[in-house]
Amino acid sequence: MAEGIQGRIRRRRVFSERKDILNMYNDAELVKRYRLDRAGILLVTDFVRDAITPPTGRNRAIPAELKVITTLRYLATGKMQLCNGDDIGMTQQAASKMITQTLDALVTPPAAFISRFVKFPRMQDEIRQRKAEFREIANFPEVVGAIDGTHIRIVTPREYEAEYINRKNYHSINVQVVFDARYRILDVVAKWPGSVHDSRMWNECGLKEGFENGTIPRNCHLIGDSVYPSQPWLLTPYLQPRTEIQEAYNRAHKRTRCVVERGIGQLKRRFHVLHGEVRVSPAKTSQIVMVCAALHNLCKERNLDLPDEPDIDQQQLEDRPEEPNHIQPFVPDGVQGGILYRDNFATLHFQPEQ
Repeated sequence: MAEGIQGRIRRRRVFSERKDILNMYNDAELVKRYRLDRAGILLVTDFVRDAITPPTGRNRAIPAELKVITTLRYLATGKMQLCNGDDIGMTQQAASKMITQTLDALVTPPAAFISRFVKFPRMQDEIRQRKAEFREIANFPEVVGAIDGTHIRIVTPREYEAEYINRKNYHSINVQVVFDARYRILDVVAKWPGSVHDSRMWNECGLKEGFENGTIPRNCHLIGDSVYPSQPWLLTPYLQPRTEIQEAYNRAHKRTRCVVERGIGQLKRRFHVLHGEVRVSPAKTSQIVMVCAALHNLCKERNLDLPDEPDIDQQQLEDRPEEPNHIQPFVPDGVQGGILYRDNFATLHFQPEQ
């Protein structure tokens, strides 16, 4: 009888000690581990504090700052097991729940986190600044952003599995991203399965609609590679340049477009979760991409260094030959107008020197 009663006595829970991360590391160490300094971590926390702060009075409730730190550690490393143990002092299951809660809060509109840090310029002074920065690269005028797609590898999804297999035969999310000349992200779309072509993503995105309906001012251009249709606001290279003007246009175009490839490289260097296979659902992967994009811009705003890893060499990008486009892009109505616009643009801005 005594043994039965003793067996029903609840064992006392043993808690791991939680470390005071913000006061344990200096700013340089915080940036190395979490990609943000102390002020940056607190800034992110303030965006979602109300959504992720536990009810008052709960025993050993996890504070909002620790939830954000755990999420940053996961995004920086891509390894859930590094979010517990010596770092945070909690189980991997608890860390996973916190990361999910924090990501949900960061992408929910009331937090306004994504829209605060990822936004396309609309005001004339912002546009002039972006154009001037791009022109410094190769004297290519009137460009505010460089566009490209990148694939984020994911674990085999439970639903619509075939739609996520990309042309390189692995499962992925295809992400459309626009960078400015300072490697800040101006726009990102992270909802399409890997089988979807870049040109379809473009033709169904809100940014293209903004160019068409005039909410983005005239004389603003994006620059993209040959997978995109040539349009009055999207300048693509000549596949077979036949004149000095077209060759000069292509040379400047290629040097300028390298920005987006380097920008994608920086994003993935900063947040290693985007480097390997993301082992969550496609919907959750989309959240991760959006949050990483906003955090990347926050790091740029705060002038925080990238991890000490080899960068993509600019000359290698410029010297690399164009990859053949084996998949024909979706060609919208009026594409001929885009080609004629490109011809006029090249003639106006790339006359050979006398």
